[in-house]
This record gives sequence, structure tokens and C-alpha cells, in this order.
Amino acid sequence: MERKLEGECGIDFEGLTAKFLSEELVAKARAAGADGADAVSYMSIESSVTVRKQRVEKIIESQSRTVGLRVIVNGSQAVVSTADVSDEALDDAVNRALELAAISEPDEFAGLPELSNEPELVGNLAIYDEAIEALTTQDKIDCAMACENEAFTTDRRICNSDGATYGTDISEIALANSRGFSGNYLTTMASLSIEVMAEESDGRLWNDYWSTAERQLHRLEDPYVVGSKAAFRALRQIGARKLDTQRVPVVWEPTVAASLVNAVAMAASGDAYFRRNTFLSDLEDNLIASSNLRIVDDGTLPTRLGSRPFDAEGVRTRCTSLIDNGVFKGFLFDTYNARRMGRSSTGSAVRGVGSLPMVGSGNLVVEPGQESPEKIIGGLSNGLYLTSLMGFGTNIVTGDFSRGASGLWIRDGELAEPVTEINVSGRIQDMLMNIDAIGNDLQWFGSIAVPTIRISEMTVSGL
Repeated sequence: MERKLEGECGIDFEGLTAKFLSEELVAKARAAGADGADAVSYMSIESSVTVRKQRVEKIIESQSRTVGLRVIVNGSQAVVSTADVSDEALDDAVNRALELAAISEPDEFAGLPELSNEPELVGNLAIYDEAIEALTTQDKIDCAMACENEAFTTDRRICNSDGATYGTDISEIALANSRGFSGNYLTTMASLSIEVMAEESDGRLWNDYWSTAERQLHRLEDPYVVGSKAAFRALRQIGARKLDTQRVPVVWEPTVAASLVNAVAMAASGDAYFRRNTFLSDLEDNLIASSNLRIVDDGTLPTRLGSRPFDAEGVRTRCTSLIDNGVFKGFLFDTYNARRMGRSSTGSAVRGVGSLPMVGSGNLVVEPGQESPEKIIGGLSNGLYLTSLMGFGTNIVTGDFSRGASGLWIRDGELAEPVTEINVSGRIQDMLMNIDAIGNDLQWFGSIAVPTIRISEMTVSGL
């Protein structure tokens, strides 16, 4: 096989880059008779260290290289993948893909995206940082140790740890197709997480965690901050009690508000729209939320985990408005779902090496408001400050929402005693319409950015 060209950007495994592998596989597929083809390649170098009770518990380092091929023949498509990238293995992958396509049903909407009218790809997204690549194993151990030690020294009631883990990932993602598109990009990510337990006087244990993950090392939260936040979150649960069922205002801490935003994005999937498996099916350009709510999906934000220059089909990423001043602006589409709905792709395709493209999101961002969290809480005489959600109780078809939860009770504008073994429920449609305050404290959790949100009334049930 051809060696990597000098100066080409990419991770070099045995002289091969992801970009070269994608191009090579597409060329082989076309030569073997495919009408169209695209190939996605992933190369990554992952490393993590976990410490528990100030001892190194495990160190993991791995390298991976996988490539996936999609072929289209007479309107039928098939996907295969392989981690063996020898010439023989790639030839075998092409033959298997063509055999599978031959027995698949034709689909008039299957195929590669039309890229002729695509504007140029976005510029430097700053999603690669050499400082992360330069970290040593000892650097990661020291950071994890400092994080856990800070949690233990915060308060003597922090009695145990499930470990602090520092991880890094360096990846190359490449895509090529038979319509002439070929692109690749490098990403880095560093992450730090910890879970600790707090013990109250009767021996009951309460656990909680905190984590941080960034593309740029200097943006990662300080390990002392991560450790102290995890300890604080565990300690504030001590003395938690149950509640009687009632309807009250609910203030969503940003950590849990992120799950509500994610539910909206799932309901805004073009695939769910086609199947009419979403409560948003007939609500485009309708008021579906409070007029102070704005949510965008933006894959072009520098340094963010959901950013990339192009999607999993080679379509340029962009900023797509989901909700603007409470009005639902439209759905997210990959090429396939866009075609069957008579729409255009929003650059929202995601995929693994062994799967067809599907609809996904980039960076989901709620526009922050003007009020501080303290003011939002201070305006209530009675209510729930929601800090944790458990279980699976979100139905994007009907909009029904019911989740196990815990938090802090709000009394006379102040956070009071912790509450546990409760359930919060409502309909997402009503929840969105009843958002009556949005905080100015925008926080990032992975690829979702959200501030404190207050919903004027929800059912809080004792379990």
C-alpha cells in the first residue's frame, strides 16, 4: 500500500492514514462495479488512568483502526466494516458489500449526498490540541490523584470513592465518496471524572459525581474543582427525606436541564418526523414553548465536542435553529431522511463504521437569559430544585415525561432540605410552554450547553 504523504495531516499507523484508507476503499468498490460508494475511517489512540483511595487501580492504553464501506448498486445499499486493512481484507470487504447489496431491496431514497452546491467547509474549529497529545501517563495519574484527594479532604464525611479517572483520546476521522469528496480531521479530548460517597451519622451512604471533558487542555476544569464539586454534590444529599405528592414550580439545575434539551433534539429528528414518531410532527412554525426559549444545534462552534467540519456523509456542518422565541423552526436531517421528506440535509448525519448514516446532533445550545440562579430560586415560596434524574421515562412520541428524581426543596426563596425518592412528571409540550425563567449561568455538559431553567408547575410525587 502507498505510504502516507509527507506533511499530510493524520495519525500514522504502519504508514497508513484514515484518509488514505477511505479513498482506497472507495476506489476498490467503484472498480468492482458499485454505482456509488463512501467509506469512513476511524483511527484513535486512547489512554486512561483510574485511581481509587490514592492508589493506581488501572491504566488502559489502546490503539484502534477501523474502516466502514457503504455501496449502492441499482438503488440497493449495504454496509460492511473491518479492522483488518490489508489489501486482501479490503478486497474481501468490497466483495461482501456487493453481495449484500445484491440481495437487498432497492430504496429510491438511498444514495450519496449531492455536494455540487455545498459552500466551502468551515475553517479552524480548534478541536485538536497538541498539549493533550503531549500528556504523559504520570501527568494523568497526578491529576487524578489530586482530584480524589481534594474530594476526601473537603469533608470528613466523604468516606469512599469509586475512583477518579483521567482519560485522553486522539483521533483521526476521514470520509471519502465516489462523487469526489475526500476529507479528514483530527480531534483530541481530555476528560476527568470522579464519583464519591458521603456518610451520614446513621451509616447511610449518598453518592454523586462530577466530570469535565474538553477538546483543549486549558479548558478542562481544575482537578481540585472537580473533586470538590463531586464532594459537595454528595454531601448536600445528607438528611434527604421523601415528599407528599403536589404540584409546584421546578427549577432545573443545568446538569438535568441538559436531558430536557436532548429530548427536544430527539423529537426533532428527521427520521422520527418521517415515521411520525414525535410529538413535533405537525408543529413546524408553531409556538411550542415559552417565547424566551431559543435552542440551536451548532456544529461549527470552535473547541466544542460536537463540532466537526463535515458530517458523516461529507455535508458541511452548520448552525440550525430548533426553537426560536418559542417557535419550532424545523427538523434535523441526514441525506436519506431529507430526500424522503422532500427537504435538504442539515449536515446532521452521524454513523459508526458498521452502520448507515442516521440523524444526530452537533452542539445543542440554549440561549442564556438575564436572571441569576439565585434570583430564579429566590422568586419562589415553595418548589423543587431538581439536581438528579433517574431511569428512562421520556416518550418523544406522546411527549409524556416521568422520571425518578432527587433534589433540594425550595422554601421562602432559599434552598432547604434535600429530598429523595420522588418522581417528576408532565408533558414535554406543557413543560416547554411553562418555562418562565432562564438563567444566565450557561454551562457545558459534553456537547450540550444549558443554563438553569424554571418550569412554573410540574407534578412532584412521593414514591
